[in-house]
Amino acid sequence: MLMLLCFVGMKAQKQISILGDSYSTFEGYAPCDTFDIWYFKVPLKNRTDVTDVKQTWWHKFIKKHNYRLCVNNSFSGSTICFTGYRKEDYSNRSFVNRMKELGNCPDIIFIFGGTNDSWAGSPIGEYKYSDWTNKDLYTFRPAMAYMLDYMTTRYLNTEIYFIVNNKLKPEITNSIHDICNHYNVKYLDLKDIDKKGNHPSVKGMEQIVDQLDEFLNLK
Repeated sequence: MLMLLCFVGMKAQKQISILGDSYSTFEGYAPCDTFDIWYFKVPLKNRTDVTDVKQTWWHKFIKKHNYRLCVNNSFSGSTICFTGYRKEDYSNRSFVNRMKELGNCPDIIFIFGGTNDSWAGSPIGEYKYSDWTNKDLYTFRPAMAYMLDYMTTRYLNTEIYFIVNNKLKPEITNSIHDICNHYNVKYLDLKDIDKKGNHPSVKGMEQIVDQLDEFLNLK
């Protein structure tokens, strides 16, 4: 009986999954070896000052709040839609392709994307909230809506948050806002993140955690 009471009294640790791009990668933490990463244990010269997984925003956040990592499905250079850099087909690495691989029962999912859609100049497309075709998914707005439609249906009773990078093209940022609002997904607009090589530095990673804490009222 005492053991049962102790078990009931324990606070279960929340499990966190991440669907991301290079900003959330680190060597040894990708789902498989074929995933491109940006942050290495021994970083490439002049690329970044992030040299330890403990310096990444997601590791710091999870450790700080005594959560558990469920899945970090992050792929460097990935776009949400199927159109990547140089108009190449990025369907295999896209967020839409990887959104089904976030674990069986995460309590919280952070989607940190849209950066490469902005940088690659992926076609923006029109707002579309149903009856998507494969062709639609090569444009940003339909692909973003398709992703959130699936995730809010598939991951029941899961808190889903979208982290929006700063300095994206206005049409990308505004589209993220509109589509998140349509699906009642809360979003955090990052502000003044310190970067090196257009990617968060050690200081930038800390700033992401601070802004995330404030956004989620965890301070």
